[in-house]
Amino acid sequence: MPARRAVDPAELRSALLAVGPWLRGEVEDKPARPVLAAAVRLSARTLEQIAPGSSVEVRVPPFVAVQCIEGPRHTRGTPPNVVETDPRTWLLLATGLLGFDAAAASGSLTASGSRAGEIGHWLPLLRL
Repeated sequence: MPARRAVDPAELRSALLAVGPWLRGEVEDKPARPVLAAAVRLSARTLEQIAPGSSVEVRVPPFVAVQCIEGPRHTRGTPPNVVETDPRTWLLLATGLLGFDAAAASGSLTASGSRAGEIGHWLPLLRL
């Protein structure tokens, strides 16, 4: 499988700014699916770039799943360390509008495995 191209920071910023009003509650309407998908995918792939590895899988269905954080490599079946959340919660985390511990405590994020919480050290990716 060919390596993914690096995420352009300007492209990430533009994608996150496009969903910013929705994340802050300034507008009620959810962004169009392609706009939301771009923000989720670019932010998750940025995490994958800045925290390379394969010990934790971050899932944001239906848009993306990435592996990150150095450590034991996972190759088959369900990974031992998984973080899963919805697109809005992920984007709130990625932009610093919500903390990892608060998301986990509210149930909007599930983190399983001893290393899943390490994702919180890499967030936010970009403050709006």
